[in-house]
Amino acid sequence: MHFLTQLAHTLKHSLPGERAHIPLSPLHRPVTSEVIQNLTEYKESAVAVVLFESNQTYECILIQRTEYDGKHSGQISFPGGKKDKEDVDLFTTAKRECWEEVGVNMDSAEYLGKLSQVYIPVSGFLVEPHVFYYPEQPSFVHQEREVAHVFTISLDELLAEDVIGEMKVTTENKLVKMKVPCFNIRDKQIWGATALILNELREAVLRQAQEPK
Repeated sequence: MHFLTQLAHTLKHSLPGERAHIPLSPLHRPVTSEVIQNLTEYKESAVAVVLFESNQTYECILIQRTEYDGKHSGQISFPGGKKDKEDVDLFTTAKRECWEEVGVNMDSAEYLGKLSQVYIPVSGFLVEPHVFYYPEQPSFVHQEREVAHVFTISLDELLAEDVIGEMKVTTENKLVKMKVPCFNIRDKQIWGATALILNELREAVLRQAQEPK
């Protein structure tokens, strides 16, 4: 079975789920399904996990946020953001944000499915990741106000055995540094919600090798 067909099948029928979030969760934070049971409100948002083929592997699009006076300043994330009133659903949000932030028109992309939601306590966002396959090498035009730069990582790099490590981050009050799990890929350290989503994608790809072809 073709890789993309198999991945879409895995996302629909045997998603790794929140168990895949736990190894990359800061401070062993409770899983999202437990947290949102006690929430009275949250901000709906979505991200686009976009794969495309390059040099006989698959690449995934990521962005680095600009530095600003906010909770996600300078962080690495997927293209994405808060659901607008005009968005009919979060699938639409993911596609719109990808166009607005990195200039990739998702109308020609193949939709593969969803990963598990991730709640971000510091900002109150409940993030729904939508996975797409883009049929060609994309050209990026990033939104300079929110995106410092666009880059990609390969699935080969994501699947490497030694890819998970630790890094120090400053807490919200900027008084304490704590160790958190992260992906170490080239010169990037990827942590937080993005790392949780990437680890579920990683386990979904690894699971394919165990499923009947």
